[in-house]
Amino acid sequence: MNITADINERISDFILPPLSEGRLEVIVKYVNDISVYADSFDSIEILDNNFAIITGSTTQIRTLYTNPDIIYVELPKTLTYELSFSRSFVCASRAQGEPYFLTGNGVAVGIIDSGIDYTHPDFKNSDNTSRILYIWDQTADGTPPMGFRSGAEYTKDMIDTALMSDSPYSVLDFRDDIGHGTAVAGIACGNGNSSDGRERGIAPDSSIIAVKLGRRGNGAFPRTTEVMRAIKYTIDKAKELNLPISINLSFGTNNGSHDGNSLFEQYVNEASNEWKCVISSATGNEGSASHHYSAILQNGQTLDIPFSVSNAPSKIYITIWKNFVDTMYFRLISPTGMRSVELIPTQSVYNFTLSDTNITVFYGQPTTYTQYQDMYILMESNDISIREGIWSLEAYGADITDGRFDIWLPTLEDVTNNTAFSFPDINVTLTLPSTVQNVISVAGYDQYTNTPAAFSGRGYTRNNVYVKPDVSAPSVNILTTRQGGGYMRYTGTSMACPFVTGASALIMEWGIVRGNDPFLYGQKVKAFIQKGARRNSNNVYPNRIQGYGTLCISDTLDLLNNYKGGMVF
Repeated sequence: MNITADINERISDFILPPLSEGRLEVIVKYVNDISVYADSFDSIEILDNNFAIITGSTTQIRTLYTNPDIIYVELPKTLTYELSFSRSFVCASRAQGEPYFLTGNGVAVGIIDSGIDYTHPDFKNSDNTSRILYIWDQTADGTPPMGFRSGAEYTKDMIDTALMSDSPYSVLDFRDDIGHGTAVAGIACGNGNSSDGRERGIAPDSSIIAVKLGRRGNGAFPRTTEVMRAIKYTIDKAKELNLPISINLSFGTNNGSHDGNSLFEQYVNEASNEWKCVISSATGNEGSASHHYSAILQNGQTLDIPFSVSNAPSKIYITIWKNFVDTMYFRLISPTGMRSVELIPTQSVYNFTLSDTNITVFYGQPTTYTQYQDMYILMESNDISIREGIWSLEAYGADITDGRFDIWLPTLEDVTNNTAFSFPDINVTLTLPSTVQNVISVAGYDQYTNTPAAFSGRGYTRNNVYVKPDVSAPSVNILTTRQGGGYMRYTGTSMACPFVTGASALIMEWGIVRGNDPFLYGQKVKAFIQKGARRNSNNVYPNRIQGYGTLCISDTLDLLNNYKGGMVF
């Protein structure tokens, strides 16, 4: 049933009766200037720059569902729908085959990563043209996208011209030097076009918008600012093309509060409400890395917190988060036994040297967005690496009311598991931005044993603010596209996340492109993915390891199909 096609037949079932003479009023969220449509309705009452009340006939109201300036239409009264408990034992294959035949057609997938190999057959159409609509290389010199200061933007026409050449890179010199983005894209939306018959990705007919993260001349270490620009870029392009978009974020950091309060997390949270968009984020590989420590400090108590440093780079950081109500003093002790001065919160900056290691300490204060206090310790060596051995943090409770505090070392990608706490906490090991409330946070499980992957980052967020992760997906030995051609197997939550990214594209195709539910994006997609997840009867859900269960696309589609039967429009 097309939910936009049966309005006249179903309107008599509307919980609130129509206004006099068959008129209805609805609340809308909009973009641009909707006053230009004033002659198309009985009235438009603009409440602010995003919200209005529109009154009109059933025929007039129906046009809102296909109006590109209308983001959402809400009925004045909420309807209650009936739940189906049907379960399917086949997920992606059934979603792509009978009865749904979904491939991501009419939906864009945003790959924000290390780039994408535009020459790989999996990202081409059958006529050798590209499925990639835009690439923004933030690391290159060239013409940046409008509104941005740096990088080079490549259009589909430019990519197609390169693909027609016998030497594509001589025409368009863009590469995924690391290969990570290419691997992620293959899972989310590869089409299996190469001759070896590899299985296609989840949304093989979707369009692609790719961003290579980084700064000009340095693509290896992107910052959160580059990610924020990339998210805005991909959403803006999707808006221009009037395409729903599913965005993949398979990267992370431990440098943050892990509770959604940073400006970066807030931006991602707000961006997930923009346009017809779903953002998915990997929870990281910190579950077994021993990079998180937590404790409850008592008044007058001293805690010794040892951590080993081995084969570390020349620079590492330590972040501490605590309740501002508590007064805690810290001291850093080197492997040689050298002790720093007592680090007290009333002094905002410290600089000193321990065992040939330069130490800088920044004490923060509560901000507009959080009542908690952070402490950032930067360790820098003039040598190749930080001095190896057992370092220690000493914590003293000077005036304690709450007592809980958390400490994080950098991620595995920064320091490997050779730098680790001696007595770690395996919980709250998910990385930013999977801590963002509105994104779909994806943990990893071993699909061969149907057990959680030990490396997968665990929730919940710090102080149990909200449940994370949201769902779990396969993450072990995944065969996917390789930069330079062919395929390769990868392991990690970076490979779990694109399963959900591709699934979200299929769901939006079913809802938006096919007209089953024009508002099937954002939190609604996440809610149905959570509801359709498979759960083991021996476990309690949601939990810190797998959230609401393991991804099952076809079960989610079955639920959507059943809920569709109770919709008014």
